[in-house]
Amino acid sequence: MDVSSPPPDAVLHALIRRLPFPLVLFGPGAETGIGNDRFAEVFVPGQLDSPELRQLTRDCGGGWQTVTLRRRDDGDSRVSAQAIAVPSGVLVVIGDSAGRLPTDGYDRLQQRIVELESLSTTDRLTSAWNRMQLERIIPAEISRAERLGQPVTLVLLDIDHFKRVNDVHGHLAGDAVLKEFVARIRARMRATDSLFRWGGEEFVVLAIAVGYRGGAIMAENLRQAVEAAPFAAVGPVTASLGVAEYTGGESAESWFDRADQALYAAKTGGRNRVHVDRRGASDLDVNRPDLGVLRLNWMEAYECGEPTIDAQHRELFELGNALIAAAVGGDAAPGSWRPALVALDALVAHVVRHFQDEEAILARHGYPRLAEHKRAHAGLLKRAGELAAAVDENDGALGPLVDFLAKDVIARHLFKVDRDFYPLFRQEGGAGVP
Repeated sequence: MDVSSPPPDAVLHALIRRLPFPLVLFGPGAETGIGNDRFAEVFVPGQLDSPELRQLTRDCGGGWQTVTLRRRDDGDSRVSAQAIAVPSGVLVVIGDSAGRLPTDGYDRLQQRIVELESLSTTDRLTSAWNRMQLERIIPAEISRAERLGQPVTLVLLDIDHFKRVNDVHGHLAGDAVLKEFVARIRARMRATDSLFRWGGEEFVVLAIAVGYRGGAIMAENLRQAVEAAPFAAVGPVTASLGVAEYTGGESAESWFDRADQALYAAKTGGRNRVHVDRRGASDLDVNRPDLGVLRLNWMEAYECGEPTIDAQHRELFELGNALIAAAVGGDAAPGSWRPALVALDALVAHVVRHFQDEEAILARHGYPRLAEHKRAHAGLLKRAGELAAAVDENDGALGPLVDFLAKDVIARHLFKVDRDFYPLFRQEGGAGVP
């Protein structure tokens, strides 16, 4: 499994290189630039390193701007260019001095970018995320798991005897099975899980804040979803699944290899079953001294079943832990509280937005105690404002605000006040808190 940071996407470059106007594709951080065919025809070598082009990537979305580039025909020339965000970095489009492209050029470019965003991240047949997308996000998920002490688990799924499906029923039927398989898996996944097609009939579910124990339950639910009813095109289909939780400090390759070995054990053990690698960081993090005494640990049992609310609650935990870590790291030195204040601003802004979104969702679902819930929100925000004002006057007052936000706003409000509306979503098919 190659999880190194990729250069500007080769597929993206191949698709834009023949457009009839100059383009430069920069990777993240503008460290690498690749010009298309037209750019090479118009401008002299070395212009990819133009400081003005690189500066333009930092003003992404700012419209047409004027830059100086050296043309092959008449030396230095003032031209218009603009930067557009694309899946692999930033695309710089170069027009004429007035900021124009050839006839219908910009429309063609926008259409191609839409195509590229889909092609570079999703599998064309099933619309699941593709292997490239998994390799892009795995490093970030590992980093978050190590930073926050939250588990993350891979579930590998392989359709049993898929070659036989193609041989007996034909490849069109096989394609139909793959599509229906993805639909069944998605119907049983949480909103926070991600599904990827790894290749052929093999798929991967990336489960955030789930250890190998929860991963085993999830995998068994997915296995049952596949087996539950005959597939429309071919009849009964089963799948084998392997589960592995990330263990702190291991490489992405090692983690994926353990999941693959678990899948192999499920297949050699008779297929249509789940095999779990019973190792994971969730068994080790409880002994990590750097996590501190006060820590907010998200568990899947905290989900109410409403995707937006669950995602925002999860983010509350992450932002709360970031604030706790920054506050614990501060001391009396000048500026030492700045990271904590930045984390504080991010958490407070999210709390305000979350309360607004949650109230709107509860209103749409006819929650009978909405007025009382709004009053609880207003009281929390008022108290947070009072404590924040004290912080502005004296950095030493940060501790009470951190304690209030972590314990009262996040933990107690979610576990006690919010829990009252969870049955509303359980009745609509949500997971809920037992």
